Amino acid sequence: MWAPVLLFSIVAHEYAHAEAAYRQGDDTAYMLGRLTLNPLKHIDPFMTVLFPVVLWFASNGAFTFGAAKPVPVTPRKYRHFRRGDIIVSLAGIATNLALFVAASALFAVVGLLGQGLPAFVTTWAILQRMLFYAMWMNLLLAFFNLLPIPPLDGSHVFKYVLSPAAGLKYRQLYGMGYMPIIAFLLFVRLVPAARGIYLWPAQELMQGALSLVGRFHVSDGAFPP
Repeated sequence: MWAPVLLFSIVAHEYAHAEAAYRQGDDTAYMLGRLTLNPLKHIDPFMTVLFPVVLWFASNGAFTFGAAKPVPVTPRKYRHFRRGDIIVSLAGIATNLALFVAASALFAVVGLLGQGLPAFVTTWAILQRMLFYAMWMNLLLAFFNLLPIPPLDGSHVFKYVLSPAAGLKYRQLYGMGYMPIIAFLLFVRLVPAARGIYLWPAQELMQGALSLVGRFHVSDGAFPP
């Protein structure tokens, strides 16, 4: 049940980057057909399929993460370079947070429907389980991408607060591809205390949302075991 939710969430994240870039004057993603919610245009065989499956089974179902192909952008086309870079970088994060809010609201709506049509309790429980995953995974995507680790979105904002000399050295990390991200994931996996700090904002928001909408669950099946 989590797989289609994760796929839609990361596709929406990349679509938001493409839409924001287009609005800032960069038509690169549009010309390459990436300004679409069609998942086939965004799927990366490793980061979208293999990597999240491996993480899921390696953690015994406790954790997973995935990513789509990064949307190609040409920052020099932005009408205002720095502002455009920041807006485009934060667009995906804002979209994931919006999806978290939408999934939370829909969790309550489905619960109310379940009260009116109790004969379909199994169907409502499945929908609520998927919405639960949507809430949690979109929070994970949002706060993970906020980290100032190249090439994550947060790094495109963080580099502007550094001094020119520090920023130049920091930008060299982009040449390492996904290695800084994989190193970070291994670190937080091995050090529970670090994982708690990294996940704290997402956990707090999740608990806050469930305190509001969790009471609308139609059965215990609405929550993962």
